[in-house]
Amino acid sequence: MSQKSAEVNNKKFYQTDAFRMFMGKYGIGVILVFMIIIIAIMKPRFIYPSNILNVLTQISVNCLIAYGMCLCITTGGIDLSVGPQLALVSVLLGQFIVVQGMNMGLAIILSLLAATFFGFLNGVLVAKFNMAAFVVTLATQLVFRSIAQIISNGQGMSMASQEFKNIYSGTFLGIPYPIWYMIIISIVMYIVMHWTKFGRYVFAVGGNVNAAIASGVNVFWTKTLCYTISGLLAGIAGVIFTSKTGSAQSNIGVAYETDAVAACVLGGTSFAGGIATAPGVLLGAVIIGCIYNGMNFLNIGSYYQYMTKGIIIIFAVLLDMVINKKNR
Repeated sequence: MSQKSAEVNNKKFYQTDAFRMFMGKYGIGVILVFMIIIIAIMKPRFIYPSNILNVLTQISVNCLIAYGMCLCITTGGIDLSVGPQLALVSVLLGQFIVVQGMNMGLAIILSLLAATFFGFLNGVLVAKFNMAAFVVTLATQLVFRSIAQIISNGQGMSMASQEFKNIYSGTFLGIPYPIWYMIIISIVMYIVMHWTKFGRYVFAVGGNVNAAIASGVNVFWTKTLCYTISGLLAGIAGVIFTSKTGSAQSNIGVAYETDAVAACVLGGTSFAGGIATAPGVLLGAVIIGCIYNGMNFLNIGSYYQYMTKGIIIIFAVLLDMVINKKNR
């Protein structure tokens, strides 16, 4: 027996190419199915259609934020400012609609433009000045939250308009609007990430930035656009969340970046960059939503839920390291 054959035979199961390929393609789905079965056995109401719709509605905000986070992580960065951007959009909506008496449609457009601009600002700082994304977005997280608190003076504003509340509470074909928003954004992000030149550039920059530059990829605009899209999606999530609560507040969106990161890493997005899928992010968000919903069914306290979320992120990163070990 040759030395190479011996090495192959001595490999542990999780080190084999077959295992890596299987987990890379189907691992997230296996985890989701296994988890749903366990919770459904303990609490049969978990799989009732009404609860499934409730879970999908609840995860819509996190899913939108996670798509933007996925783009940033895929390029080798991260966006920790998504939560405060969501809060800032909420406050701006309150100022435009309640204080200024502005038309709802125009107020939403202006608020989303503001979120897009702040995302663009993150991108310029990261890409143009080659600053660490973690540091930049951690700093702008504080800046954006402070701006929201200054504008609102720390006070919430009631958004009592039924027209505005319908953004979240309305239904089409019996399915809540937030689920439709999530479906539409998921389709768009799938096309952007997997069928466009920009998507190929994102994976190229995250996989090997020097090779991307040598291939003629404009790294500055690729990274900047990723953070810009992240800002826009956080803004859309802010509109949906504000409609849900019926109140414009500066203290919402706290720790939403951790939920988004958890959805990304569970969905197979690699922190090493260059590896991600749009369907994976969606499934990751569904898993996070099912975990929270299932733990609520089991009357498990919020502190344990936060601890579980942290453990999930660590586990997902370790799994990513095992699956992609040969590429590192």
